[in-house]
Amino acid sequence: MCLNRISGLPVTDDAGNIVGIVSEKDILHHMFPDVQELMENGMQQFEMLEQNYHSVIGLKASDLMTQAVATVSSDMPVLKAAAMMWLRKVRRIPVADNGKLVGIISIGDVHRAIFQSNVMGNQPPEAANG
Repeated sequence: MCLNRISGLPVTDDAGNIVGIVSEKDILHHMFPDVQELMENGMQQFEMLEQNYHSVIGLKASDLMTQAVATVSSDMPVLKAAAMMWLRKVRRIPVADNGKLVGIISIGDVHRAIFQSNVMGNQPPEAANG
């Protein structure tokens, strides 16, 4: 994910059904202590927590993923999908038809689509191309 600048990925089973999503946030949650740990062990040196990255590398996607995943259908209007992301405070949401993964849409995809339809779409064709 890091090397390819991907901030989140859907996780599917062998049949293509969505079973979760792994995001950078999920990885960081496994690296840093939760409130309970902080209360029990006190404040830690956060520089030392970077060493926890080694413990995350060996985990499987199923160990890190968020299992409660909302999806949108491929025919859902883009702004409705954006509203779902906004309400759920997520930056990406899997696109599924009949429970099967067909893609993923991100806030960046929504922004790009709105920009292209409202800015690029209002220019003469020769201006849009170049």
